[in-house]
Amino acid sequence: MEFFRIKKDIPFMSYGKITTAISLITFILAVFFLISRGLNLSVEFTGGTMMEVAYSQPVEISRVRNSLNTLGYPQATVQNFGNNSIIIRLPNKAGTKAAELSNKVFDAISPLSANPQIKSVEFIGPEVGQDLVTNGLLAILFVCIGILSYLAARFEWRFAIAAIIANLHDVIIILGFFAFFRWEFSLTVLAAVLAVLGYSVNESVVVFDRIRENFRTMRSNDVAEIINNAITATMSRTIITHGCTEMMVLSMLFFGGASLHNFALALTIGILFGIYSSVLVASPLVMWLGVSKTNLVKAPKNKEEAVV
Repeated sequence: MEFFRIKKDIPFMSYGKITTAISLITFILAVFFLISRGLNLSVEFTGGTMMEVAYSQPVEISRVRNSLNTLGYPQATVQNFGNNSIIIRLPNKAGTKAAELSNKVFDAISPLSANPQIKSVEFIGPEVGQDLVTNGLLAILFVCIGILSYLAARFEWRFAIAAIIANLHDVIIILGFFAFFRWEFSLTVLAAVLAVLGYSVNESVVVFDRIRENFRTMRSNDVAEIINNAITATMSRTIITHGCTEMMVLSMLFFGGASLHNFALALTIGILFGIYSSVLVASPLVMWLGVSKTNLVKAPKNKEEAVV
């Protein structure tokens, strides 16, 4: 399906050095912020107490935060959950048991609205949090290995390396944003990062498929012209697909509430940079790695004539 068709190929590869340099600078900045500031890990990773409190009437989040600050928990996270419920995440505190902590918090926030009720209390130990960090990193590693194997089998090793570099570029930039702005990194954000990996590789596969097809049909053109034609030919599809996806993600970001905010934020950043990396990072890398017609198009075998 196409809303429009660009008749003249856009010379993307002539800007390859510029776009790759921009990506490299952004990548280095993201790594710098990750090292210098680190991720603001949520209770699921660091360990702590998570409470769900329901009220008969809506309560102001700012008043809950002020009460927790007075209690000595300025790092607590408070989010709306449903109509009249809130979720409170509290970090571990030495010498304080989970049951004692939940009672103190409940006593502090009870006067804020009528008929408060504790719906649930969950305690996450530091060992569980460390296991979640390890499992999350392993999940990203296994996804990358799977993508690498799939692209190497379907296309060629140059395409696999280019796609993995571009996809890791997206992941590191998402993490860099969360480190720089100190946004909370939770399990839902980790799920968004894994979704971005799959989403970015989908765009790369579409472009790579057209490049492979062009190598078979555009025999007299050079590699840069073949890649330019492949990207230009998929522009309409890219705009339609990513435009619709971005509208859905932005609706979650603005109207999904606090529980979906960071998840949608990670997806928004990942989709935007995923388009950029799939088109303007992965494709130049494929060209610089020396892809050619001989890598993708098998030479026809000469049939031996039967001897009479």
